[in-house]
Amino acid sequence: MLEQLLQLDTDLFLYLNNLGSTTWDAFWMFYTTKFYWIPFYAVLLFLIFRQHTPKMFLVTLVVVALMVTFTDQITNLFKHGLMRPRPCHEEALQSVMRLVKPHCGGKYGYFSGHASNSMAVAVFAGLLLRHKYRYLIFIMLFWSALMGYSRIYIGVHYPLDVLSGFVFGAGSGFMFYKLSQFLKHKYKLY
Repeated sequence: MLEQLLQLDTDLFLYLNNLGSTTWDAFWMFYTTKFYWIPFYAVLLFLIFRQHTPKMFLVTLVVVALMVTFTDQITNLFKHGLMRPRPCHEEALQSVMRLVKPHCGGKYGYFSGHASNSMAVAVFAGLLLRHKYRYLIFIMLFWSALMGYSRIYIGVHYPLDVLSGFVFGAGSGFMFYKLSQFLKHKYKLY
């Protein structure tokens, strides 16, 4: 059963990865690079700042830092615990896949840190800002879904890596959103 699931995952990876073309490579490399999203994160923080008191904003910053650290560390724990090689490290796939990224990255890829972090941010920010920006959560989820696809496109993650990252990230984002709300009400930071 597990072998069939992994084969299906490989087949889906090859299909999705090979949909790419050199025309779109630069766009997806841009999209998947975390550094380029700093202005986007700054806008989200500004929207959060506008909606909260200065004390609650500082608490939110700490909660966000904890959330990102948590998702990163658990992701690394899974990567090094399960030791599933990235598709770009699989010799059998190298001749039939597209590796867009100049280098493959770390040896192991289960589950995707980009997928888990982006989904955690999407859920957290979407829930936190939903009262003022009703449709923001849908935009954030779409942004995160594209982030996950970018990892398949450039050849460094299987679809199951991305899907698992999404599930973990959504849970993390919701958990840290609840933590921020608990702190807000416990310490009356409205």
